[in-house]
Amino acid sequence: MKKVALGVSLVLGAFCASGAQAADLLSSDYCPVAENAKLLAIQSDVELTSEVVRLMDEAVAVSDSPQWIYSGRPAFVWASEAKVACGKAFGYLRANYRDEDNLNKCECFHSRMLQYMN
Repeated sequence: MKKVALGVSLVLGAFCASGAQAADLLSSDYCPVAENAKLLAIQSDVELTSEVVRLMDEAVAVSDSPQWIYSGRPAFVWASEAKVACGKAFGYLRANYRDEDNLNKCECFHSRMLQYMN
């Protein structure tokens, strides 16, 4: 039980410590690629879906990794955001709809995740 409580407090501490990064989500300039993502230029639906799934899988791996969950760096936060945005984009693609907003967010949040991992 103490390990679970410690884990929860570390995650909450990481969120609190990264308050400035969390505020980034609300800012209009949080990502230089928030519009006109490279994903939008992919013409083939099969290729686009494959790329979105790749980005989503990478984000899921980071958001599930104790290395990033407990690191205190905002990579975990951006991975969680990328996972959701890419998942939504993937869902729309499965319904034969290219949702530009979620494709932009997927690429943006994934790039931010990578930025904080390095």
